[in-house]
Amino acid sequence: MKVIPSNKVIYKFKYDLDYVERISPGEVIEVETNDCFFQQIFDETQVLTEIDYDMLNPATGPVYVEGAEPGDLLQVKIISIDVEDKGIAAVVPGEGVLGDQVTKPIIRVIHVKDGCAVFHGVKLPIQPMIGVIGVAPKKEDGEWATDSPWKHGGNMDTKDIKAGSTLYFPVNQRGALLALGDCHAIMGDGEICFTGLEIPAKVTLEINLIKDKNIKWPLVETDEYTMVIASGDDLEDAVYEATSQAVGHIKDSLKIEWEDAYVLASLAVDLKISQVVDPKMTVRAAIPKYVVSTEKLIEDLTK
Repeated sequence: MKVIPSNKVIYKFKYDLDYVERISPGEVIEVETNDCFFQQIFDETQVLTEIDYDMLNPATGPVYVEGAEPGDLLQVKIISIDVEDKGIAAVVPGEGVLGDQVTKPIIRVIHVKDGCAVFHGVKLPIQPMIGVIGVAPKKEDGEWATDSPWKHGGNMDTKDIKAGSTLYFPVNQRGALLALGDCHAIMGDGEICFTGLEIPAKVTLEINLIKDKNIKWPLVETDEYTMVIASGDDLEDAVYEATSQAVGHIKDSLKIEWEDAYVLASLAVDLKISQVVDPKMTVRAAIPKYVVSTEKLIEDLTK
């Protein structure tokens, strides 16, 4: 199994990237990721303003997938996410939903033991997730810093991007160029305080290719749902994009009128807030598999 080391990182998803490894479809790889601070924070007495902000949000990679061409889908199965035994959470004035109420910055080192993060005596069962994961964007979409989400993926900060889930990305450049990082041991929907439990991890992935299928926004498949992950300048924009794509997928898969798909979505599709603290906000529209399976949804996609 190929290992992509944590010292091979990017800070921008862009059309023309140099890859660090080539793999074949069906290959299983391990990706070593850094925390969002690149392990610069290790003590609660440190001062946040003294770290190197140019090193924030590194994404390990990218990886070139043989045979991936624009108009294909990259399928990324998350086999496991193994996190270290402690992580970092922080409060920063002006950041997060309640940033205007923050009176001072703080750093908290939170330990992970026996499957729980322990904070102020509260045991929080961890659910490791990948905050940043994506592919090279379209040339016309420009460059995207790794702290931002968009159609290529990026900093989606979606708690369903976890072990057992499968991601689907549009391939925009030959080789797809997959990179990931910013893992969290635990994070609530919304990431309301600016950070999750930021932590280094080793992520095991199986990478596959689906030819001649296209999507506008990434998908994440869980046991119960297929979710469209969309981002916008505000929640209203993100909700509109995610809902529009979900209704379109239902219409195409069930071969029904758009208005009927809209009604069905209102009855069955859940809107979930992924994050509200990044440069763009992210929402997912969750289509239950009893409405349409992921396989059927992808089968009915067009190039």
